[in-house]
Amino acid sequence: MVGKNEGESGGDKALDLFLKIGLDERTAKNTVANNKVTANLTAVIHEAAVTDGCDRNVGNLLYTVATKFPTNALVHRPTLLKCITSSKIKTPAQLEAAFSFLTAIASDNLNIDDFEAACGVGVEVSEEDIEHAVDEIFEENKAVILEQRYRTNVGELFAHVRKKQPWADPKVVKKIIDAKLYALLGERTAADNEKPAKKKKEKPVKTEEKAVVEETAPEKPTEEEINPFAIFPSPDQNFKVHTEIYFSDRPVLRPCNSKEILDKHLKVTGGRVYTRFPPEPNGYLHIGHAKAMFVDFGLAKERGGCCYLRYDDTNPEAEKKEYIDHIEEIVGWMGWEPFKITYTSNYFQELYELAVELIRRGHAYVDHQTGDEIKEYREKKMNSPWRDRPVEESLKLFDDMKRGLIEEGKATLRMKQDMQSDNFNMYDLIAYRIKFTPHPHAGDKWCIYPSYDYAHCTVDSLENITHSLCTLEFETRRASYYWLLDALGLYQPYVWEYSRLNITNTVMSKRKLNRLVTEKWVDGWDDPRLMTLAGLRRRGVTATAINTFVRGIGITRSDCSVIRLDRLEYHIREELNKTAPRTLVVLNPLKVVITNMDAAVMDLDAKKWPDAPADDASSLYKVPFSKVVYIEQSDFRMKDSKDYYGLAPGKSVLLRYAFPIKCTDVILCDDNETVLEIRAEYDPSKKTKPKGVLHWVSESSPGVEPLKVEVRLFDKLFNSENPAELDDWLSDLNPHSKVVIKDAYAVPSLKNASVGDGFQFERLGYFAVDPDSTPEKLVFNRTVTLRDSYGKGGK
Repeated sequence: MVGKNEGESGGDKALDLFLKIGLDERTAKNTVANNKVTANLTAVIHEAAVTDGCDRNVGNLLYTVATKFPTNALVHRPTLLKCITSSKIKTPAQLEAAFSFLTAIASDNLNIDDFEAACGVGVEVSEEDIEHAVDEIFEENKAVILEQRYRTNVGELFAHVRKKQPWADPKVVKKIIDAKLYALLGERTAADNEKPAKKKKEKPVKTEEKAVVEETAPEKPTEEEINPFAIFPSPDQNFKVHTEIYFSDRPVLRPCNSKEILDKHLKVTGGRVYTRFPPEPNGYLHIGHAKAMFVDFGLAKERGGCCYLRYDDTNPEAEKKEYIDHIEEIVGWMGWEPFKITYTSNYFQELYELAVELIRRGHAYVDHQTGDEIKEYREKKMNSPWRDRPVEESLKLFDDMKRGLIEEGKATLRMKQDMQSDNFNMYDLIAYRIKFTPHPHAGDKWCIYPSYDYAHCTVDSLENITHSLCTLEFETRRASYYWLLDALGLYQPYVWEYSRLNITNTVMSKRKLNRLVTEKWVDGWDDPRLMTLAGLRRRGVTATAINTFVRGIGITRSDCSVIRLDRLEYHIREELNKTAPRTLVVLNPLKVVITNMDAAVMDLDAKKWPDAPADDASSLYKVPFSKVVYIEQSDFRMKDSKDYYGLAPGKSVLLRYAFPIKCTDVILCDDNETVLEIRAEYDPSKKTKPKGVLHWVSESSPGVEPLKVEVRLFDKLFNSENPAELDDWLSDLNPHSKVVIKDAYAVPSLKNASVGDGFQFERLGYFAVDPDSTPEKLVFNRTVTLRDSYGKGGK
């Protein structure tokens, strides 16, 4: 309880501090809810010495610094903050220019004159200058403005002005643009205030599947959307690697490649981009790996280069052949083709020889501390008692480790890095440990295995990777990455971290996913409720939809990528709307007997594609219509109402692709509440024009039930948006995440559907055939519902 009160007190203090600098209350409260941003913003406020408050404009700029400042330029943040608090930098445009300048400089010695010039410090743009720029823009776009009037995209006009006058005050720009619009167009008319006219369609059908929407011009894609890979440098720029790393035992080191090393590298690669997708084969890939694939394979493809699929297989205890096979197969399904498939274990001999060289150079030693002792000494920044042992002694002991002469847990090889660094990942990381476990790929040849921190950067160098791309949680390991390559005199790739992809209402950590699978909370790694790529594929999601979703997110360093699930669902719908043929299925059947129809069965035409021409036979399929049809139980009520478009006693509805029917009688069970059967009459001439349109399924011949199928309705796996933050995260599982309907009815044409085939069940959603299907009974998984909640306000 004490801890909780202290936490609340700390949150109140932070909220008070954020309000003092002029943040609006909503932004301040949202910031307090994010521990990382809270810590960053608090540090920025203290660094800027404005704890007693400041101008709101200054506060907003400080907030931007806290959330977007390039971490590889932290040493220059105090300079930027002084420029902000002294009002040298006072607009978002100037701040963006500052970020770009600080990210690009290759020296820790900041030239303040160049910096201020790049940020427009001291540049005063008069109203006359702005007015002149606006006049030019209006002249260039006059015809469009006159045509669109007050529907003109003011944002585009604003962007054009900014290109001409980047340091102009945006408030003044907006004022002048508004004045020019008024001068050109005059007062707003009634027509200006009307919504754009809807595009008329012939005989629109009112269904939940398809609503008439207003026609709007598509937004022009941004440069980043057109080419998200433009942010990365070319391989010949790797003579500098755009970072700086501090060591306490020597001057500031800026890792870089000598001309000799870079020329040797470029001779091998021919100047092409080389990337790698390096999954650890200890589980199935999830949607976060889809982003990693898009970044790694996508950059190589964009630049005409090569991307390795490299298995990071340094932990034989957690790796399985099943996972290796799955990864290769799912990479292909996602549409990526590796340049080569390699394994870190392919390089075990080279890695061992480099470790020996590291010892010889005095940069590694054999240590006998236990895991707990290593942890304690690192926390206290204390050197291991064996840190300064003679090189020859470490060489002999390391050889003993390799030959299996030392017990597991009795020795490790540690890198002699920097125990006084501010970076925890420089505290003499382990390079090798003993494990008497056969390796799934290398067999039983080795009993010592390299760590990730030792092997990852080394193999990147051995494979001549030009761009080593990973997620932000590895950012603090960048120092160790370059330290090791520098210590061994190896080629150094360009390292860049991007924000990882997290999605609401699920967990993404392999540890948590493994627990869900092994403890049988879900039905395996490919359970459709999981965000594993195998689960998404089984659910009916296409690789195209996933890649489009990932591309839309972009490749940024903003560590706020908790993306709403409905944003992914939006892209799934967009894809399936184009690729999934329509069909009719009733989940919870209610029998309707048409009393004025004879026993004959007629075949009617139904549409696979709603927008296909009427004379396109390939877009049609046959559905039987008989005296007995079935509708959804939810489409019937005993009491009608104005906002209800289903069937009710005495009311008429249209059966999609068929005829209007009118309810004439209701047969109830003995409880006088449960509806057993409905009697109805149909209108064969279709003179009746009811508002409601229902889907249905009919008997294919008298007395024969329609095709029975099993339908599985999937929903969010967890109730909370971020269950990973909960201590008891398993208690947040949604008990209704999977609902199985054993006996749904379907039209006969579905009988020949194959595993993986996708359909839109009209008015119900998108569904795909599950591998559990048998010749006797098809099983369908709901991929996504029809309703587009993201398009209506999701983020």
